Amino acid sequence: MSASPYSFAALLASSTLVLGACGVLPYGKQGPAPVVSAVGAGAAVADAGTTTGINDKANDVVLFALGLVETGYRFGGKNPEAGLDCSGMVSYVYRKSVDMRLAGSAADLARQGKPVPASQLRPGDLVFFNTRNKPYSHVGIYIGDERFVHAPNSRGKVRTESLKSGWFAARFEEGRTYFE
Repeated sequence: MSASPYSFAALLASSTLVLGACGVLPYGKQGPAPVVSAVGAGAAVADAGTTTGINDKANDVVLFALGLVETGYRFGGKNPEAGLDCSGMVSYVYRKSVDMRLAGSAADLARQGKPVPASQLRPGDLVFFNTRNKPYSHVGIYIGDERFVHAPNSRGKVRTESLKSGWFAARFEEGRTYFE
């Protein structure tokens, strides 16, 4: 059973409001919040104007991923109608939201990105986990506020989780970015 267009639109609108209120998404014509660099002892504020295009793409990824919450899981699934697995969800979101082709397993996706320390994750980055005693065996999309969206397993649906508590916190490996 699929959600009505009204439900999807309401979800996107409410997600935008919530993420904006939390400071994850910028509102209106204002630029994104300045990014504080933790490099060196004299941390400086980066020029927010240089990352506007990146933030716009990242925001599109986050909103699109949030629109898939409650989508059913299917191993090997690559579209919401049939169901999604973790890497299929990531590939689908990036392709549909920012026309970026990311393909393959979670491990394949990890090889395509640039490593990002957990303390520097930005919305739209991918987060990787060791969930089966196998490196990079699970992937999700970081949405900010130490949370991510993912397609967990055959017993669940696409949902959000915390990076800092719960089952996934102990299995976090690293983040990777796909935006320059």
